[in-house]
Amino acid sequence: MTASEKRIAAVLGDDIGRTPENAQRYCAYLKKKLSFPVRVTGIEDFPWEEPYVIGGWDQEEYEELKKTNPSYTDTYDLLDILNPESEDLVAVIKRISDGQTFQVDLSWLRCVDKRSPAYVMLDDYAVWFVNY
Repeated sequence: MTASEKRIAAVLGDDIGRTPENAQRYCAYLKKKLSFPVRVTGIEDFPWEEPYVIGGWDQEEYEELKKTNPSYTDTYDLLDILNPESEDLVAVIKRISDGQTFQVDLSWLRCVDKRSPAYVMLDDYAVWFVNY
């Protein structure tokens, strides 16, 4: 068992499968343990950005859309985590550059400060969400 799996099991217990009940447990754990706001950024391009980043779509259009949509290249304050609407927890984030707020899937975010306990907690959550 990896260190990450051990920490995930400490949060969820013996059954660490991705279930609605475990998503609720993870939500409660993160809300209790994180000190909001947490400075975050995207792990990789957000789903709406993929055609622009990988598919070669119009870069001028991409730059315009980034003004009104969250981008993985921006930095945010994670303000809250909402109960899951689907399988993923929902992050309420505020973009540092202009103060716009968005809701994105939590598994798409990582803490900017790699030395912060929040970095490990959010990384473990993303590992759990993607792999279980």
